[in-house]
Amino acid sequence: FNSPSVEFNRPEFLPIPMTEQNADATNTVQTSNVENVKPTIVACSHSDTAQKSEPLIEDLQDEELRKFLVPKLENLPISPPSAVESNFVTYFAPDLMKPGHDQYVHRHANGLCIIGLAPTHIAFKDEGGVTSVDFNVGKSDRSGIKVSGKRKKNAQHFESNTALCKACTKDASYIVRCCVKGSLLEVNDRLIKQPELLNSSADREGYIAIIMPRPADWIKAKTTLLGIEEYRELRKDTLQL
Repeated sequence: FNSPSVEFNRPEFLPIPMTEQNADATNTVQTSNVENVKPTIVACSHSDTAQKSEPLIEDLQDEELRKFLVPKLENLPISPPSAVESNFVTYFAPDLMKPGHDQYVHRHANGLCIIGLAPTHIAFKDEGGVTSVDFNVGKSDRSGIKVSGKRKKNAQHFESNTALCKACTKDASYIVRCCVKGSLLEVNDRLIKQPELLNSSADREGYIAIIMPRPADWIKAKTTLLGIEEYRELRKDTLQL
């Protein structure tokens, strides 16, 4: 059985050469097809959009949550709490070793204690306030102590009455002490060049030192310190807060 042969070289099987006329015709067909395509428009009402953008009031039904998210103006404090008030509990050591030698202890939740001069310290009553700070007391210069690592190597262990520095005024000098027994982690050597920080911000940039007491030592030290309300009552005649 002989199948008929197909002659692929016949004119009807040969590729049609692309001429300018053929190209124009092809483009016309493609363009007409595109023009005949009608876009599909999806209806979207304004109310649907508004509902998606507006907060869901139903989520604020809980009264406590509402008070937290939208507090009443009369319940807000006059001024926001400072970083010290938010992160530390403040205690005071009045008349430490000598009358008028009032100091504070800011204690952080991790146990660190920041030591400084209380606002009623006798040094602030001298004309011009504190004019210089000297960390060279005892047998070593406290500003030269450097600790490192998690174990705080090279940290010196001091008693609560150990001298940290001398705060000097125009006519006198006052010993500043540790207040709590513990390891001295650092002193604020910035006070050497800027002693005026004690006069302007003794409870913040003008702090004296940072000490880490052991938990048992802190429990003992806390019994000798006053809370802020007790301190205010004790110094109500001279304290201006």
